[in-house]
This record gives sequence, structure tokens and C-alpha cells, in this order.
Amino acid sequence: MATPRDMLLDPELLGRLKSLELIARSLVEGFLVGLHRSPYHGFSVEFAEYRQYIPGESTQNIDWRVFAKTDRHYVKVFQEETNLMARLLLDVSASMDTPPTEGLPSKLLYAKLLAAALSYLLLKQNDAVGLVTFDTKALEMIPPRSSRKQLMHLMARLQNASVGRRTHVGQVLSEMADRMWRRGLVIVISDLIDDPQTVLRGLKHFRHRQHEVLVFHVLDPRELDLDFGRQARFVDPEGDFDPISAQPWHLKESYASEVSAWRKHLGRECGMHQIDYVPLTTETPFDVALMAYLAKRARLG
Repeated sequence: MATPRDMLLDPELLGRLKSLELIARSLVEGFLVGLHRSPYHGFSVEFAEYRQYIPGESTQNIDWRVFAKTDRHYVKVFQEETNLMARLLLDVSASMDTPPTEGLPSKLLYAKLLAAALSYLLLKQNDAVGLVTFDTKALEMIPPRSSRKQLMHLMARLQNASVGRRTHVGQVLSEMADRMWRRGLVIVISDLIDDPQTVLRGLKHFRHRQHEVLVFHVLDPRELDLDFGRQARFVDPEGDFDPISAQPWHLKESYASEVSAWRKHLGRECGMHQIDYVPLTTETPFDVALMAYLAKRARLG
């Protein structure tokens, strides 16, 4: 099991926070105080019709414009008045746990923290949340539930999720899209180190099945710029390529250009298919990154 030090990004929190659950709670409760409504509310519901308001029920869905015209209270009825069903797809392949830049968390730890915070947020809203960990295939699947015990279950699984092997992100996404019959919110947290076209094909498959899709693309900052000050030996953690030694300063400019083009391509394709693409590096504290996204989501309505 991860130690408290392994689970924390901010050293000042070390004495106060002992688990992913506490980290998630402090982040989400602090943020929701100033948030008028959930940025995820309405993700999986569609307006169907009006019905007359029943005295004593919530006034949240009363259409006040209709009231102004008719002097009667009518409530918007949606096709799905059940809770949102969200599934977190967490990449635990070997590339996610490569040695991080000094002073920063690994991509896998960063991804676990994001997953923990999102789980807490969604469950706090009484939504159903499930978890899938994967490398070349789905390793563990926790069905979506909205019970009180689900949070503890998810946190325990996140803390104990072990590192997998090679990556087949696109293949796993396509397979999971076929298995998720009820539409909802799909949250992918991965470094997306796979053939871009197969990754995009998998993401588009979710959209074809009418899921809402959110992708957190997590990279270490050195994976963006190759900014090492000395000769380095590069090892593929998934074993597809032989180790090589190189002088990074001769490669960094062209390398950075290629990585930038890769991320822009993913972002552009996702945007064309109404997929939320959020590029991140572990250099940005996970809570800052998540709150920035949620605030943006709230502004966009």
C-alpha cells in the first residue's frame, strides 16, 4: 500500500492528510462551496416534456418562462431522471509509472489523485461511479454504484492498483465502448502513449455510443521538452524498444515540436467530436488543474 508521503503533492499536507479519500474530500468540498451547480449536472439527461409542479418537491426544474406566460408552475421532465452514471478508465501501464522528474509525482500517482477527487465529487452529487484499470486489457472493473460504501471501495482499489505491462489504449477503449451499454460519462486518465489513430478511434467509439467523454492527458514535463542537462540513457518501460544513449540537447528542439504536434492533433480531433480533451503535466498540482477545468466547465454551462 502506498505510504502517506507517496500519496501527497504538497508537503504541507503531509501531517493532515492520510489517504486519497481525505485528499479528495478537502479538494472537492472546498471547491463546491463556491460552485452554484455541478459542472457535470445534465451530462446524460435530455429534455422530454413538461409536467405540472407538485407542491413540496424541489423547484430546481421549474420553467419560470412558462410560468410567466401561463401563471402555472410546470417542471421540466428529462428522459433519464436517474443519477449520472460515470466510469473512470485509469491507465496503469508501465509507462505511467516511469521515474518522474525530481520533486514531482509519477504519472500514475497523479492519475490516481485525479481519479480519487473526481470519484468523490461525483458520489457527493449522488451519481453512480465505477472504475476500470487497464494496460493491454481491462484488469479490474468496479461497476458504477452511488452507495456510501462505493467511495471507500474505490479509494482502496486506487491505492492498491498495481502497475501493469504494455499499453494498448485504443484497443481497450474500443472494447470498453462495446461493453458499456448504458450511456453516461466516461473519464479517461492516461498518458495516451499509443498510436494516435487507434486512441482516437476508441474515443470516437464512445461518442458513437452516445457517451459524454472527458480525457485527462497526463505527461511528465520532461516528456514534453526532453530538457535534460546531461547525456541520458532512455529505456522503454514497456519493452518495445531497446535502450539507447543520447545527448538530449541535440534532439530537444525537434522532439518538442513533434510532441506539441501530437497533442495539438489529439486536441483538434477531440474537439471535432465533442470530446473534452484536457492536456496536463505533473508539474501542475492536480488540485489546481482539476479546479481550473471544473471552473471552465461551469462557465461554459
